[in-house]
Amino acid sequence: MTFDDKLGMKIALDEAKKGLSQGGIPIGSCLIHEDGTVLGRGHNMRIQKSSPTLHGEISCLENAGRLKASVYAKCTLYTTLSPCSMCTGSALLFKIPRVVLGENVNFKGFEDLLISNNVEVVNLNDEECIQLMSQFIKDRPEDWNEDIGEQD
Repeated sequence: MTFDDKLGMKIALDEAKKGLSQGGIPIGSCLIHEDGTVLGRGHNMRIQKSSPTLHGEISCLENAGRLKASVYAKCTLYTTLSPCSMCTGSALLFKIPRVVLGENVNFKGFEDLLISNNVEVVNLNDEECIQLMSQFIKDRPEDWNEDIGEQD
């Protein structure tokens, strides 16, 4: 079965909006098996849970629970924003072969590291993802800069 990237990104974007509605950073993610099963979904919970590590992708993987390596090997990880080093490392650790991102205009993460490790990276350049993140950065620069934005 081929992956439905529009559906995967819609789920990730719904998660990002949920995070924003909770007062958090609007980054969402989901993990979908090649058979179409959504194994996990999540959104950035750093602010809501005072967590240094609950990025959208990490939240998604946590919500997916323990999976066998053979399952991860048949999945796509969707994320509304280009993944940071921690989230990239998680995708590599679990040998997820495909990562689809909503955008990398507001932040370009470690896509090159994924590619250099034979991970297929697809950038949808999704206008809604770009606008959601751009507006958040404009409205709440202190929350953005605390994590992966400008360093003090």
